[in-house]
Amino acid sequence: MASGRASEDPDTEGGAPTGDGTVADTAPVSPAVAAADAAGPASGETVRIDSWIWSVRLVKTRSMGATACRGGHVRVNGDRVKPAYAVRVGDEVRLRHDGQERVVVVKRLIRKRVGPPVAVQCYVDNSPPPLPREAIAPAGIRDRGTGRPTKRDRRDMERLRGLTGPGPAGTAGPDTTS
Repeated sequence: MASGRASEDPDTEGGAPTGDGTVADTAPVSPAVAAADAAGPASGETVRIDSWIWSVRLVKTRSMGATACRGGHVRVNGDRVKPAYAVRVGDEVRLRHDGQERVVVVKRLIRKRVGPPVAVQCYVDNSPPPLPREAIAPAGIRDRGTGRPTKRDRRDMERLRGLTGPGPAGTAGPDTTS
């Protein structure tokens, strides 16, 4: 043994030596996986649901995640949860955000916000496909230059949007005078 370094030992080439004298095969770790591991909690620690949905980029800010939890827009395994709920690997998270529902299964816990390529490796997306833009009917969009809508046009647009119920034209609503 000329210098005593482990790299000159022919038994350890192509892997890392372990404590029992065998060689473990080490595959190169992608930077994305390394970043996700670095962003993860220490062993035994938990991650809050509002922090996790922010970390994997399902919401724009953590406070939006907390607000969604308080408003009942976040469900974990079918139950409404508070922002401090501790999420675990394998949990199904349902989030209603911006008019659509996201259904994801937790694959990896992370605490810090990471880039989009790393974030998608932390969950499995089981969301239903969004509706095509043609299927969403634009309610009450008027042609440019047609002027101000009349009272009848305005009521028709409100009826299309679902703001008022279908009532006979010309009625102002229930009589509130006594």
